[in-house]
Amino acid sequence: MAHDLFVSYSQPDREAAFALVQRLEAHGISVWIAPRDVSPAADWAAEIIDAISNARLMVLVFSGGSNDSGQVRREVERAVHKQLPILPFRIENVLPSKSLEYFLSTQHWMDAFPPPLEPHIDRLCDYLDAALGGHAAHDIAAEHRPLRGGAPVDTTHPAGKVDAAHLRLLEVELAKRIGPVAGHLVRRALQGGGNLDALAQRLAPEIDGEPERRIFLEACWRIGKGK
Repeated sequence: MAHDLFVSYSQPDREAAFALVQRLEAHGISVWIAPRDVSPAADWAAEIIDAISNARLMVLVFSGGSNDSGQVRREVERAVHKQLPILPFRIENVLPSKSLEYFLSTQHWMDAFPPPLEPHIDRLCDYLDAALGGHAAHDIAAEHRPLRGGAPVDTTHPAGKVDAAHLRLLEVELAKRIGPVAGHLVRRALQGGGNLDALAQRLAPEIDGEPERRIFLEACWRIGKGK
């Protein structure tokens, strides 16, 4: 389901994050936040990835705790990969760690200090009312986007069963480049049907960098040919 915002936060900032969400939703802005919006018994990582893919913008509740949070870093990294705009909402006067600075150095920041927090939240709501109203709807079919710098992905292949052994090898090749989220992305891509080549073409945009995408596609071609 599409939503306006994905809110990322570290556990020490939970109270501030949920106060922000309450005020945003009162303004009519739809928000996804964990753990509230994670379905019961769901795959947590899969839900996070889908929520980021279906958002129009990420608001990062940023603090010293964010610098120490591996989960925040993974969410920010995924948002950058999806070319999702990120708005850091800085509730403490701290700078990002090197691992976050790499992803956030070009972002517009909004400071939310000194306390109290509420006036800063109101200012953020006013900004988002204008910003979201002026943006085109987010493309929630990210898996069908054209390859950057290449031809559009062909999703017209007839549905067909992909050999389980080939599928596992494809997942391994993808995991080499993007990590353990590969399994979820492969399962999601399978819903579109098609043969092994179609599946590989659908997954290639998940990899950063044209050279790595080409290497992945070549590896998948060899898998299909049994080489």
